[in-house]
Amino acid sequence: MRQKLVAGNWKMNLTYPEALALVGEIASLAGESGAANAPTVVICPPFPFLHGVGQQLPQASNFHLGAQNCHQKESGAFTGEVSAKMLASVGCEYVILGHSERRQYFREDDELLGQKLKAALAAGLKPIFCVGESLETREADETFSYIGKQLTDGLFHLSNEEFAQVVIAYEPIWAIGTGRTATSAQAQEVHAFIREQIARAYDAQAALDTTILYGGSANAQNAKELFSQPDVDGGLIGGAALKAADFTTIIRSF
Repeated sequence: MRQKLVAGNWKMNLTYPEALALVGEIASLAGESGAANAPTVVICPPFPFLHGVGQQLPQASNFHLGAQNCHQKESGAFTGEVSAKMLASVGCEYVILGHSERRQYFREDDELLGQKLKAALAAGLKPIFCVGESLETREADETFSYIGKQLTDGLFHLSNEEFAQVVIAYEPIWAIGTGRTATSAQAQEVHAFIREQIARAYDAQAALDTTILYGGSANAQNAKELFSQPDVDGGLIGGAALKAADFTTIIRSF
């Protein structure tokens, strides 16, 4: 069975004391979620908090530390940037790449994301690679062609061995931070499409093995229904990840 996963993307929120308090509360509420059927849980705090949060994660083997981004180079004169190797050195195992906010606000394109993927994999990190369409793209009935291009240009250049380390997150941009959420049927339709594209680019087994997350205003109320869909393997959680009780409910939604 493919991996079930819930990732909490804290974005640019909290102070360091608040971050430690939050992870402590998550540890208290969800620390016993290390049962055999528990999903993998990835906590992705801002860069300055990584080491401290990592030290406070529940000892259950299903909890892991992730970062929200990395630079494409291993080192160099890139003031303010953080390399994948640096992330691995403080205990990160995952890194989010291609989030819609990085694409929109920082103009990250598929060529750059391809370089970041290679850098992350070389450092031993597992990328959570994001794809998703805007409201305009969906209303123009171009969702599948748009996401297909994101997959082909940004991800499918990887070898079979490299691709096996990747988690994909479908995040409809129109449902991020808007309170709107794709219906479970809409999410399933796109997840199934992504799996079909993987089968064409690699093979049927790769498609079956790839974890695909939903990321678009998933919360404690809708997670169970979303996660019940056959091709939805978990969630990339934003706002609800900042509330320990809600995040724990989402973890237990499987």
